[in-house]
Amino acid sequence: MAARAFDETYGFGPYPSAEGAGPLFGGADAPQVREAYAEVERWLRAAPPDLLETRRRQAELFFRRIGITFAVYGDPDAGERLIPFDIVPRVIAGSEWAMLEEGLKQRVEALNLFLADVYGPRECLRAGVVPEELVLLNPQYCLPQVGYRPAADIWVQIAGIDLVRTGPSEFFVLEDNARTPSGVSYMLENREVMLRLVPELIHAVSEAGGLRPVETYPETLLETLTSVAPASCGQEPCLALLTPGIHNSAYYEHSFLADKLGVELVEGSDLFVHGDILFMRTTEGPKRVDVLYRRVDDDFLDPLQFRPDSALGVPGLVQAVHAGNLTVANAIGTGIADDKAIYSYMPEIVRFFTGRDPILHNVPTWRCREPDSLAYVLERLDELVVKETDGSGGYGMLVGPHATQAQRQEFAARLRAHPEHYIAQPTLALSTCPTLTASGLAPRHVDLRPFVLTGANGVKIIPGGLTRVALKEGSLVVNSSQGGGTKDTWVLDRQAEEG
Repeated sequence: MAARAFDETYGFGPYPSAEGAGPLFGGADAPQVREAYAEVERWLRAAPPDLLETRRRQAELFFRRIGITFAVYGDPDAGERLIPFDIVPRVIAGSEWAMLEEGLKQRVEALNLFLADVYGPRECLRAGVVPEELVLLNPQYCLPQVGYRPAADIWVQIAGIDLVRTGPSEFFVLEDNARTPSGVSYMLENREVMLRLVPELIHAVSEAGGLRPVETYPETLLETLTSVAPASCGQEPCLALLTPGIHNSAYYEHSFLADKLGVELVEGSDLFVHGDILFMRTTEGPKRVDVLYRRVDDDFLDPLQFRPDSALGVPGLVQAVHAGNLTVANAIGTGIADDKAIYSYMPEIVRFFTGRDPILHNVPTWRCREPDSLAYVLERLDELVVKETDGSGGYGMLVGPHATQAQRQEFAARLRAHPEHYIAQPTLALSTCPTLTASGLAPRHVDLRPFVLTGANGVKIIPGGLTRVALKEGSLVVNSSQGGGTKDTWVLDRQAEEG
């Protein structure tokens, strides 16, 4: 698949300088702006030259005051950083979103069925859909969960599915996040800051086509988590959010969500298990916890089952789960679905469990564990993106076209030593959106992480998600840890469009 960029706006450009010099949108021969961006175009045409920069500074001040920060692991000089925010929104037509919704529901349905199977009858392994050793020998395969059935048979209550766009109707799944997906706080805060800073633009878009809300996410998440409470909990389940603590890079999000949900934010030291029931310590005495929204990885959840040196989890937690007295969301063991080698089999997994072809396709992927694929990748390191199968955050990857010869040689040595730890993909260019830079508006690559909630009350998807933007010119890496930022994502109302 050839690398190419798709400008989502079909003609935002040439771009103005910071002083506003030059035309904002091309001349008479320039391609038309897509209808979804019509109001954004009108607003930008009418905006004074310094408006965007003023709004950007106000947004930064807003984020700084409320403490929206993240940490960069392995960088002792980084400290807490603000995630950069771009004031120009990304807009998705309602008809496009309807297709994405259908594909996301199908994908998450297949993920839940796959997890239920690999921890249960293992039919997909016997059928050869996924190689047995790739699952059973995977470090993320959780042996204590074999034979376990979660409430409502739902393993992944909160999924973050990363999408990239390559053409007007072409979306690909870049990766699945089924363990502890992050970023929803930025989705919500981005909308809040846009409501404060550009109310006139939001009003115009709402009047012209209808702008679908994201503010219902906390309420929908609470309903989803409550719906999967264990039967033994009684009529009013008690929920809590488990965080590793203030030094975790996503701690802001943990505290933000606990506040929005109206539940306690707890650490492992706040909890204990007695009689196969999880309790939290309160000023009024122990209180039973029925649903634990965990933002702690499996290895640290229960020192009796996993890492014995962990102080982040709770001894006996797994036993409380298996006794039917506690629901952990997402379920312990879902990390196997995050593995990028497993991702490469998702088209087959979707067909096997749903009986339908995938609506959302994978990016073509070479599994370096296979000798022929390894040889292909080694010959084309200057063309491909190579990723660790269990990597995240943009770490441990090689973007071949942007790497030096020395970096490619170093990665080749890693591949030869441990090919099973890597997959490779074409340098598929993410679509671009207009983004405010130091020299004015310019195209920058973006991806999208919608959040899919699955409970006993059904599957619900908040219209939008987190758009991440690669702020460095030409960069394809959107992760905040690698210099990326975020945008507000606007989904237009389909009925308004069709009306």
